[in-house]
Amino acid sequence: MKLRAAQGKLKIEHSIIDGLRPVLERLLRDNTRIRSVIPGVIRPVRDAKGEPVIRVTVPTTNGWKAIALSAGARQELFISTALSKQEIESMIRLALESS
Repeated sequence: MKLRAAQGKLKIEHSIIDGLRPVLERLLRDNTRIRSVIPGVIRPVRDAKGEPVIRVTVPTTNGWKAIALSAGARQELFISTALSKQEIESMIRLALESS
């Protein structure tokens, strides 16, 4: 499957849950040390209400895996970066707060 790029760094293979795309675009615009963000599979969950929430979970080969919760769904995010978990969490927090 061919990836489509938005803004050059946000790779779109799947849909993106409601309210998450502007947060990801802000995150990528404000942080040059993040190479790319690839949204993954969306699954329904009961406890995902209100504004988007992003939790960084585990390291991957080239960055971090995170889980985004919003609008009754959860979505995996694969963040390609050399940043530490604390650095990426603080950047995500800033992107979420400026929404």
